[in-house]
Amino acid sequence: MTSAIQTPPVAPGSRAHSDGAGAFVPVQTRTERTRSYDPADFGVPAGTEVDWKHTPIARIAGVFADEATDDRAGDAAVDWKVTGADAIELGTLAVGQAPRGEAFTPEDLPSALAWKHTDEALHLVVPDGVELDGPVVVQLTGNGAERRANGHVVIEAKPNSRGTIVLRHAGSTTFAQNVEVLVREGANLTVVSVQEWADDAIHAAAHQARVGRDAYLRHVVVSFGGGVVRLNPSVELAGEGSEAELYGLSFSDAGQHFESQVFLHHKGPHTRGDVLYKGALQGETARSVWIGDVLIGRDAVGTDSYEANRNLVLTPGARADSIPNLEIETGDIQGAGHASATGRFDDEQLFYLQARGIREDEARRLVVIGFLAEIVQKIGVPDLEAHLAEAIEAELAGGVLPS
Repeated sequence: MTSAIQTPPVAPGSRAHSDGAGAFVPVQTRTERTRSYDPADFGVPAGTEVDWKHTPIARIAGVFADEATDDRAGDAAVDWKVTGADAIELGTLAVGQAPRGEAFTPEDLPSALAWKHTDEALHLVVPDGVELDGPVVVQLTGNGAERRANGHVVIEAKPNSRGTIVLRHAGSTTFAQNVEVLVREGANLTVVSVQEWADDAIHAAAHQARVGRDAYLRHVVVSFGGGVVRLNPSVELAGEGSEAELYGLSFSDAGQHFESQVFLHHKGPHTRGDVLYKGALQGETARSVWIGDVLIGRDAVGTDSYEANRNLVLTPGARADSIPNLEIETGDIQGAGHASATGRFDDEQLFYLQARGIREDEARRLVVIGFLAEIVQKIGVPDLEAHLAEAIEAELAGGVLPS
């Protein structure tokens, strides 16, 4: 059975989301949330707050502790290594050192704690006018689920530059992480965050980006590993003619909780945004949460925006929550809308494949792979795309598809 939401643009000035039955209900928008660098301005979530009510609070409690990173002599809580960095500028930024904080303000407790406890942020700069030949990869490896880690990464694409930055997460840790992305005028930047943690890892991350005039950002979130991964991207299309494409892919097994609360803010005129997140779930306690907020500001005339979330539930007991929100403050736009669908296998697709002599189990496998491959193919890094295709095959091999 499939439930779907496909709505026309919401009236200018409205703030609502669909309740799944065609009705719209008021919501607290992302712009109304507390924003502060001081952890004291945020209470420890109880799980009833609008931005925490879908999160397993008890499991993620470690990222609410006001604790410094558990680094030891010669043994970091999270090791990091940068490869492919020959063509970029690599450095660190202290708190208060520009451009750290130019486009980042914490809006929840883990983010504020990560800001407080990260003395030196990693700073990656694609220089003015430079086009990178290949991706720059930052490998982050956790060294113990019982060890608290905090981090802040600043990714800056200078004017008219072009490049791809990949953040790859593995190992075990309890990690509060901030990622700040600055896409200057005319730049073209792809940022990919891959979570392949061990099953006991906890990862709460806030990604905040600002896109300048005639610049482009592709932001991709891929979550396959970890006990709880809560990664919330926020993108501000600040400059005239700026564009962003936000893509997400997750495969949740029993015991895994993958969550993304996406915010796309059309601020400048003639901006374009496209959001597409897809997830597959297998296992009785597999869980995914997607909340998509789009704000078209009063000065964002000529905006073209669309967001969608699709989920494929492979086994009984798995659950996907999908909540699209749309706020429009001007009537002078090209178009805006959103869609959400969660369901099981498409019987017509299965029938089509089986009618051509493909066994049912193989047909189901092909449907899942085809469903997820759309996002994989948007990454634009061939080696990573091949790796993720293999990871999807491994996820399917480790699960039990219904017959």
